Formats: sequence, structure tokens, C-alpha cells
Amino acid sequence: MPRPPATADTDRVQAGPGRPRLVQPKRSGSTARDEILDAAAELFTTLGFTATSTRKIADAVGIRQASLYHYFATKDDILAALLDTTVAGSLDQARRLLAGDGPAMDRLLELARLDIEQLVASRWNLGALYLLPEISAERFDDFRRSRTDLAAVYADLAGQAVGDKGDPRTAIPFRVVESVIMVRADEARGEAGPHTAAALIDTLVDAIGRIL
Repeated sequence: MPRPPATADTDRVQAGPGRPRLVQPKRSGSTARDEILDAAAELFTTLGFTATSTRKIADAVGIRQASLYHYFATKDDILAALLDTTVAGSLDQARRLLAGDGPAMDRLLELARLDIEQLVASRWNLGALYLLPEISAERFDDFRRSRTDLAAVYADLAGQAVGDKGDPRTAIPFRVVESVIMVRADEARGEAGPHTAAALIDTLVDAIGRIL
């Protein structure tokens, strides 16, 4: 279903005849689309993808379910958009650093720090969505391809850093970065203790350097 024209964002306060907004905006986001993504992110990461309906998402935003479909045709489309936010920016930075100058180790550690900080700063632990069985479906091929490409840049930079692209250690940096996803999950359950994701950023980046 195509996106509505720009004037459709007035749905955030008044959607037009027959489609008034149920409440004033109550989600994070500058547009109705952003609010939908914010609500879906919370529900997907707390209730789970299967247990979250588009009606629940619409209710969490404060819009009618029919209004949600002006922005996303299906729940899968919402999930795809959320997954894209976790990898698109990192992949752009990774390609920039791969093509850049300077020691490979420095570029690798800069990428790792940028990526970890992005995963930590996200309002919701969207990395946890990587574990959903649903993302093995063809609908999410683009996301999986982007994540694979990102992992390949990590491996390339690590291979340059150690002088051997076949070294098994080249697979480690990407995994260390994504370990912050599980730390955030532990935090949400109150099981992380003092070792929060934010507190571990420097430690994780340092660990990558030491491993290589």
C-alpha cells in the first residue's frame, strides 16, 4: 500500500473527516509513522512479534487501526522498517571506514564503537529482533543481506589488522559488538547487575583490540 501524501501527517492530531485521532500524540517521534515505529518497537521487544497485533500498535499510538495502514500495509512491513534502522547507518559507516585511510585496527575499533553506541542508545533493544524466527522469511532478505555485508566489513578490517584474512579471529569483532544486545536483554530483566550496556562500551571496544 503506497504512503499517503505529506498532508496525511495531520493524522497526528486530526486525520480528516471520519478519522479523528483518538488522543494527542503520546509516542516518541516527529511524525505519525515514527510514532508507529516507536510503539511497535516497544511491543515487539516486550510482548513479542507474534503476540503483537496491528490493533495493539495502533492503540499504543492513539490512532485508529485503519490509519496505521496508511503508513504500513502489514505488520511485517513495520518489522522490516525497524530492522533496517539497526543496520543501515552502521553499514554506511562501515563502508566509509573500509575505504578510508589509516591503520586498519583504528578503523575497525572506530566502527565497533560507533556500532555499539548505536545499539546502546536505541530507545528499545531492537537488536533482540534478530532472534525472531520470522526474519528467516524472504520478506526480510534485504535486512539479512545488509547484516551479512556489515559482518563482512568487520571481517575484512580485522583481517587487515592481523595480516591474515583467513585468521579465525576475524569473526570475533562483529560478535563482540552484537553481545551488547544480550546485555541489554539482561538489563531489562534486572539481571545485568552493575555491568550495564552503557558501562561496557569501552570494555568491549578494548576487548576487540586485545583479541586481535
